[in-house]
Amino acid sequence: MKPVVIVGAGPAGLMAAEVLSQAGVAVQVFDAMPSVGRKFLLAGIGGLNLTHGEDTARLLTRYAERQAELSPMLQAFDGPAVRSWAHGLGIETFVGSSGRVFPKDMKAAPLLRAWLHRLRHPGENKPGVVFHMRHRWTGWGDDGALLFDSPSGEVRIHAQAAVLALGGGSWTRLGSDGAWVPWLLARGVAVAPLKPSNCGFEVAGGWSDILKTRYAGQALKNVVLRVDGAQAFERKGEFVLSQYGVEGSLVYAASALMREAIASQGQATVHVDLLPGVPMDKVMAAVNHPRGSRSWSSHLKSRLDLTGVKAALLQEVMHGLGHKAPANATEAQLWGQMIKHLPLTLSSTRPLDEAISSAGGVHFEVLTSQLMLRDLPGVFCAGEMLDWEAPTGGYLLTACLASGRCAGLGVLEAMGDV
Repeated sequence: MKPVVIVGAGPAGLMAAEVLSQAGVAVQVFDAMPSVGRKFLLAGIGGLNLTHGEDTARLLTRYAERQAELSPMLQAFDGPAVRSWAHGLGIETFVGSSGRVFPKDMKAAPLLRAWLHRLRHPGENKPGVVFHMRHRWTGWGDDGALLFDSPSGEVRIHAQAAVLALGGGSWTRLGSDGAWVPWLLARGVAVAPLKPSNCGFEVAGGWSDILKTRYAGQALKNVVLRVDGAQAFERKGEFVLSQYGVEGSLVYAASALMREAIASQGQATVHVDLLPGVPMDKVMAAVNHPRGSRSWSSHLKSRLDLTGVKAALLQEVMHGLGHKAPANATEAQLWGQMIKHLPLTLSSTRPLDEAISSAGGVHFEVLTSQLMLRDLPGVFCAGEMLDWEAPTGGYLLTACLASGRCAGLGVLEAMGDV
């Protein structure tokens, strides 16, 4: 009997393989990389963020424009379900102070090892999943066979069904290179262009040498980032000054809004409240307080405890706008306003290959509710190659697992096993 083929050995592909193997279906997984789950393992180096501890209704809102399409599969496999699944692999989890869920040992490798063991040994009278590494999918042959480049030459596989879980376009060195896009376009599949998501941004004009030398890599903690527009964003947290501009959790959370503003307007201007815990009237009182012989920077440090990278960024922006240390009350008030509403003008995203994830991909409109391509019966898509995006915080992995599960169940139903 022809096998079911999974193309892509990341979380979405492995979850589809698990659903099928637990149902007794012969599954073969193909991947271009030398080993399984390479991006998954790298993402877990700093502590594997499995999912988020917030309730399902709140979790669903993190998927923005694609909430409606993803909701059924996420409701069927939500945050608690991800934790239960991990526990079934012998991995205990905990909810961190931010609400993010991690394995207790903060490592990805033990979970992946347990998962692969269960895939290879799914139980009595069930065929184990077979893995074919260093097999790069190159599309379809004229006879419908799936084509792979392998160390021993071209491999042609005729499958009962196929689940494509090929990832997005970020992290090329780990296999997510978007090479699959032209092959699906050639078969008439609608694919939205891949764009960087959860990415860094370049600041217009670049930073001064002083800021880059002294402060690149430092985090601005306990600040508020605001993005105005039809979908306004305002959140407290932290971000990092980089050699080219800004990156980090707050920036990633607003990346879709900033990216689209740049695409439509040529740039995006965001605002930072450097001291969200200090009301405007107290800031104004501080900047207007006589400073005597003290320097302006010493005055801000003394009256507002504004020091380090925050003070440096304020000086950078103000000097760039032509404002030096204030000589009168009017100028001091302008500095006070900027402390609470500091503008940063962003000119572009960083390259797609540097992004944590990508937006764009296969349009949901060309898929059934079970993620089968309407014009290619028996071919399913799952994971980051679908046209959705989400912030970091466990949302990316949760949706990849949920969509892989959905695709696996879809294959079972198409085979008449459900």
